[in-house]
Amino acid sequence: MPKNAEAVYYSDYLKLDRLLDAQQPHSTKYGAEAHDEMLFIIVHQVYELWFKQVLHELRAIHQDFSKPQLDDKALYLVAHRLRRVLTIQDLMNDQVAVIETMTPQEFLEFRDYLVPASGFQSIQFKELEIRLGLTRATRIAFDQQSFYNRLNDEDRNYLEQLEEQPTLFDRVDAWLARMPLLEFKQFKFWDMYQQAVNDALDHDETIIRENAVDAQQLETELAGIQTNRDNFAALFDAERYQSLREGGAVKLSQRAMLSALFITQYREEPAFNLAWQVITSLAEMDEKLTIWRYKHAMMVQRMLGTKIGTGGSSGHDYLRRTTEQNRVFKDFFAMSTYLLPKSALPALPAEVRDALGFSLEITHRSV
Repeated sequence: MPKNAEAVYYSDYLKLDRLLDAQQPHSTKYGAEAHDEMLFIIVHQVYELWFKQVLHELRAIHQDFSKPQLDDKALYLVAHRLRRVLTIQDLMNDQVAVIETMTPQEFLEFRDYLVPASGFQSIQFKELEIRLGLTRATRIAFDQQSFYNRLNDEDRNYLEQLEEQPTLFDRVDAWLARMPLLEFKQFKFWDMYQQAVNDALDHDETIIRENAVDAQQLETELAGIQTNRDNFAALFDAERYQSLREGGAVKLSQRAMLSALFITQYREEPAFNLAWQVITSLAEMDEKLTIWRYKHAMMVQRMLGTKIGTGGSSGHDYLRRTTEQNRVFKDFFAMSTYLLPKSALPALPAEVRDALGFSLEITHRSV
């Protein structure tokens, strides 16, 4: 028996009358319709629908991370929803190829009719960026100075209020910083880790000294070893790490970075695997968003060359600069700087492994 009291009709449920009537080419106001404007409208409307779904997932994820504790069940849902976002991002990236079936001349048939409308005015995409953690201070100069001036009062107020709230980056940082087990009874992981780092770098230095072809090569490679030593030293020194944050070299707090590194190094432990999936998905989401920006920049260059954008930006040059500047979770990529091979990792004491695993549950079932 169906649960609904009234029969549902497909087109009524999907509101297809409104959805399919929402494509109104602007070129018809000035003469014959530009054929490819329909494609342009539909592609961008589809993007906005996917933005809506991504925001639906991110708001739920943000809400979970806002709780004082995140249990395994909630963490599983976060990981699941992030994987859904990643799948949607793949579709969004592939969709660029659809609009690229339009030639530059076909675009120019209607492009000037759209001024000053611009992707700047996609409130959903700007909300997505802000919710992730892209603040006004970290945007490029054009965004800082001009972006909000191009919005109506309602949209501007909405985004400005959103900027005052903690971002997903803030919540993830706090979640990682709360992680226990960096110290456990007599076990202090980072004391062991620093020793393992020093041993690994000493080993590398010995190999370099024994195999250098000439003095110049020796000097260059030893300088690289020293750079690695400095990077690791900053990781473990609160004052030096804070200097890196203030200079924009890293965004994560020191405690959060150490926790993320610990999770990644021991991701095969049952207690850490879900957390590692979340960290990896956040990094991948940042990567796919960067790829989307890059593809968008290349598409704009192909369509416009060096012309300015309809929103007044420098077009391709502006989009190219945002590709790297607007990354949020790039610390998870830079974390590989501090990773050690499995063979060099300090062994976890038995009591720590028991605390991380399911040995107590297994023993109980065995009895």
